[in-house]
Amino acid sequence: MSEVVVSARQLCKNYKGVKALDGLDLEVGRGDLFGLVGPDGAGKSTALKILAGVLKASAGEAQVFGKSASAARALVGFVPQNCALYPELTVDESLAYEAGLHRVADDVFQKLRQKHLERMGLAQFGSRLTSKLSGGMRQNLALCCALVSQPKLILLDEPTTGLDPIARRELWQTLVALAEEGVTTIIATPFLDEAERCSRIALMYQGKIHQSGSPEELQDSLALRRLEITIKSVAIDQNNGTQISALSEKIALSDNIVDIYPFGDHIEVLVKDGPAALNQIESASGAGQLNCHESTPTMENVFVMRLRALGLKELVPPAFPPVNSNSNSAATSAIRATNLVKRYGDFTAVDDLSLDIKYGEIYGLLGANGAGKTTTIKMLCGLLAPTSGQVSLAGESGSLRSRELRRKIGYMSQKFTLYDGLTVAENLEFYSAIYELPRARRKQQLDWALTTCGLAHMATSLVGSLPLGWKQRIAFGAAVMHDPQVIFLDEPTAGVDPLARRQIWRSIRDFARRGAAVLVTTHYLDEAEYCNRLCFVSASKMVTEGTPTAIKLQHDGELFELVCAHASQTQKAFAALATELEPWRISIFGKALHVLLDDSQADLPKVKALLTSSGLAAVELRAIKFSLEDAFIAKVQTAARKGMGVI
Repeated sequence: MSEVVVSARQLCKNYKGVKALDGLDLEVGRGDLFGLVGPDGAGKSTALKILAGVLKASAGEAQVFGKSASAARALVGFVPQNCALYPELTVDESLAYEAGLHRVADDVFQKLRQKHLERMGLAQFGSRLTSKLSGGMRQNLALCCALVSQPKLILLDEPTTGLDPIARRELWQTLVALAEEGVTTIIATPFLDEAERCSRIALMYQGKIHQSGSPEELQDSLALRRLEITIKSVAIDQNNGTQISALSEKIALSDNIVDIYPFGDHIEVLVKDGPAALNQIESASGAGQLNCHESTPTMENVFVMRLRALGLKELVPPAFPPVNSNSNSAATSAIRATNLVKRYGDFTAVDDLSLDIKYGEIYGLLGANGAGKTTTIKMLCGLLAPTSGQVSLAGESGSLRSRELRRKIGYMSQKFTLYDGLTVAENLEFYSAIYELPRARRKQQLDWALTTCGLAHMATSLVGSLPLGWKQRIAFGAAVMHDPQVIFLDEPTAGVDPLARRQIWRSIRDFARRGAAVLVTTHYLDEAEYCNRLCFVSASKMVTEGTPTAIKLQHDGELFELVCAHASQTQKAFAALATELEPWRISIFGKALHVLLDDSQADLPKVKALLTSSGLAAVELRAIKFSLEDAFIAKVQTAARKGMGVI
């Protein structure tokens, strides 16, 4: 390891008898991009607060740059989960305040301000109050505030929660570039695809680090292969989620097949022997119907399998105890919007948006931060009056705020609607009364919500004391326990660990199977695969609509994967290509790059020449299929460039 920047020995932290940290040991070297991953409540936030010098350990020692953590605070930039911004300050005032605390010279501050605001897409929002920013924009501003002091160590607690895929890519490119400059970063993240971009990763559980190493070392330690199974015969204009689910139920776990999980239009299977497992799967499904791609396990696979080995089991949501009988036809519109427009003065938040969502359908509304998704949901569920256009909700097109209609709707907002001063059980009891659940049914529904959230043991805990991911689970339970016919979920799994995400999505699919219409926004593009249909919005307008499979096949350009001979060369390759290609066309995926080209015949020779001139001739370059994230970025960026008259 290079020069040690952070050293923790047997760190412990107790909160009223609860062990948040239980003998944590950690070493991080100069220039490391170090990832902390673990389930909600593992102790990641507590560890970062102690290293930032804002929380005192109950026992053990933490040193930063050879000093106590509290003595090294001037060298550290810390972004907590709640961003710690002042709502009454503007973007510029927030940056100036942070620069003043660290005595940054004015000429230096102005250069840093321009650099970081442009990089984070906030340059045009300098005069906007932080309270008026979207969740993702607040996250970006918090990072700018941390960077303006030019720290030598950056501690980030889930900084990409709430960020759209484009902003996430830009943030990680910033972090990788800082690592090249010798800045050390420790980042806690629930995005396991992001963890693959770290130089080293530590898996936390119950206040301890149980495994650490490079992504490659952790993936190899599983000694498993990952099979991605698709069905050949399904047409691209149909949703094949039902057939995929049916196939996954036919595949049995065995000594060879150790994990099975459906992801929208494909099944992910972890196996010891790929060919033998494929024969078993084909025998169960019917030979000749399947396509199979074999690869290395992902970090999410590592995360799930290691936590199972440590004794953490995935909760299977109990059967939902119905309150209402849903007699609506699957062909009936549950949510319909026609030419919906919302303006705030000269600013258009939603521009001529039309949607038609049926009962039993899961519909994904995806877009960049500030694209108008949350505004759209508020108009659709009657919380906000549109400037123009028509909305029909559960058969009502007049008053969308009637008492009768409220009982049919479940709404989980992007900002928490829970009360920090109430316990988990008290919050759920409050919402059961708001939704007018029959008193005779309340205990049954509350018990279901607590069990589904995996928080029955925390029923008497104050919500304000809980981690972000746990709050999200409670908010989901509160939104659906009255058995609504129409469900609005605005980023329901933001900040939730992968095991809990799987659990929430099982419940979402169960509600849809029972006939509920679900409109969901998410920045996790892998889970967007679960939706029957998707709508991409950009700059307040619809860009495209269709099934996940169909959208992935609507190619805007060609996608290539570039793998360098050594993982350490990946950033060098990115920097070389960024001299000619727009940065959004290049994304770091672990030790590989994804490169989007409009015309491969014309552009590939240029790419190879750039790599050769940088001493990177020995690379593997191959065409690959678009993931939903790649398709999203291509569609949204192309639409933005057309809007600016670039194309």
